Amino acid sequence: MQIFRGTPRLSRRVPCALAVGNFDGVHRGHRALLARVTSAARSRGLASAVMTFEPHPREFFAPKAAPMRISNLRDKLEALRDVGIDRVFIQHFNRRFAQLSATEFVERTLLEGCDVRWLLVGDDFRFGAGRAGDNALLQRYSAQGRFELEQMPTFDDGGERISSTGVRTALAAGDLARAERLLGRPYSISGRVLHGRKLGRSMGFPTLNLRIAHAHPAVHGIFAVNVHGIGSRPAPGVASIGLRPTVDERGRWLLEVHLFDFAREIYGALVRVEFVQKLREEQKYETLDALAAAIRRDAELARAVLAGAPA
Repeated sequence: MQIFRGTPRLSRRVPCALAVGNFDGVHRGHRALLARVTSAARSRGLASAVMTFEPHPREFFAPKAAPMRISNLRDKLEALRDVGIDRVFIQHFNRRFAQLSATEFVERTLLEGCDVRWLLVGDDFRFGAGRAGDNALLQRYSAQGRFELEQMPTFDDGGERISSTGVRTALAAGDLARAERLLGRPYSISGRVLHGRKLGRSMGFPTLNLRIAHAHPAVHGIFAVNVHGIGSRPAPGVASIGLRPTVDERGRWLLEVHLFDFAREIYGALVRVEFVQKLREEQKYETLDALAAAIRRDAELARAVLAGAPA
């Protein structure tokens, strides 16, 4: 899969079948739509492509009201690779891009930049400065023979609409089973293991530290987890994702994982943390001894959960 920041230079442009959207989580509904993109591309001799935005447009316009992020960019790209997408255009959503008129977006970004020949968008897709562009404008281009246009259908699961909003709601409530049904896979976050302050090690609970790049992750709290990418089998552990109010007042999100019966140092390793069950919310403790006691209880409970015992 080829990945482009923005649109490719002229020599690397190829005609494509394109879907435009944020695709946060790449859930089952997204995967059905992307299957339509790859099918349309194959039948027309085109490259299959996705245009997505970084940051999320709502993070640009209203950071405090932006939706929670289901997936980081790495996980989104991996999911797009898994469904067979050939090209991904990561459009940097900044002031300059936000000021493009609807016509400029179609002419310069879609037609010239992406060489789109077949386009798939949602029925409520809006684009261009002031959200002036809509499907009616795209249909006029399609009627002129500039590209074929299809609208994304809505997918549901037993009457429940499959959407990123639904996944976020399930994750925020700690309902990992529902999130898995909507995603079509267990929820996980990947990242590289970073050096930390070694505070957990000093309390007898060494941790793997993964940075959370965005300010609104969809999960928070204490979880039983399995970590993939360390050995041939998943490594069980207990994880905290949050702001660490007991030891850090800077307000930075971090994912910390204490693995059971594991003593190796794996700084720099790329791992994937699969969330199995939420144990509780994050809390602030008055002393490090109280924090250590809570971690000990969490570890015991996580061991029981992962062994199949009732929580």
